[in-house]
Amino acid sequence: MIAFLGQGRMGVPMARRLQAAGHQVTVWKRGLGPVAAAVEGADLVITMLRDGPAVEEVLTGALEGLRPGTTVVEMSTIGPDAVRRLRDLLPPSVALVDAPVLGSVGPAADGTLTVLAGGDVSACRTVLAEFGTVLELGPLGAGAAMKVAVMGALVPAQVLLAETFAYGEAHGVTREALAQVLSGTPLGALAARIAAPAQETRYALGLAAKDVRLGAWEGTTMARAAQARLEAAEAAGHGERDVTAIATHVATEVAAPSRAVPVNPGSVPATNGFYSHAVRVGGMLYVSGQAAFDERGQVVGEGDMAAQAEAVFQNIGKILADQGAGFEDIAFIRTYLTDMEQRFAYGQVRRKYITGTPPASTTVEVSKLFMPGLLLEIDLIVALP
Repeated sequence: MIAFLGQGRMGVPMARRLQAAGHQVTVWKRGLGPVAAAVEGADLVITMLRDGPAVEEVLTGALEGLRPGTTVVEMSTIGPDAVRRLRDLLPPSVALVDAPVLGSVGPAADGTLTVLAGGDVSACRTVLAEFGTVLELGPLGAGAAMKVAVMGALVPAQVLLAETFAYGEAHGVTREALAQVLSGTPLGALAARIAAPAQETRYALGLAAKDVRLGAWEGTTMARAAQARLEAAEAAGHGERDVTAIATHVATEVAAPSRAVPVNPGSVPATNGFYSHAVRVGGMLYVSGQAAFDERGQVVGEGDMAAQAEAVFQNIGKILADQGAGFEDIAFIRTYLTDMEQRFAYGQVRRKYITGTPPASTTVEVSKLFMPGLLLEIDLIVALP
């Protein structure tokens, strides 16, 4: 029996293919009851969910129902680090394979996806073949790494082409004429897609932003630039549209440049989606309140002011560096402390990072912050170089 966890755009046609091939399939999505009940008795558990945190949450809920000898096949795009965390999460008696796919909704329905598999696929090779061509790439995590690497090329290329079409239109070159010229180049197929953004969502722009963020390791330039463009488009309401809608967004920006540009570097833990880490307006950067969170959204250094201050200033440094700035460019810093008696421990850490002439500053005591265990939060205004 196969338990298929996730019934989004990709999960629905993939589960249907397995059912059509004669497999006994139990499908699960949020709202269908406990996930542990859905995986009981399953020989194979397939996950096709939005991101790493969602996969970890769902599989944590499934642990009680997983029996020894089950194989979990993780087919979402979550990156190799998240795959390693899943291996630590699952009991040794449960096997894990990472097998993200290349292709969108149409290939998922047709069974023409490319499956990028990492780990021992002997227990699931036949099932994976129902989805398309299976490439066995090596040890656990190899499939996830390959997917991130490939999307790190394909997604920024589409952003580049969106900018290319916007430039052409701004200078009197029609999309049709530019697409025709590009058709004779290696970029032809992608250019055709960007020239006529899809009305139906095959690969959501918000997911593309997430995928390229996974590959935006420190030191990358193209991926980070593409990430910024996609996140701005997502903030503008294009997140559920097809990724090719980036062309519409960029064209609109060129016609009426936005005064506020969201900044969400991949080098710091992601926000909860309700705010951006910072917003750039002209030569100024407004940094949201930064608190001591790890990449899972858990509080770092609970009860330890120095440890939390260190984590916050490290994240601030990464945000500033992403915009070509440093601590010396801070114009104003505001600190919220839950206990003013701990300001000396905070100040010792702050002086490590903010040296020389100090910026304008406010420090206030508050009764509590938005998550239990947080001792401080810091927001900033920065003059960009």
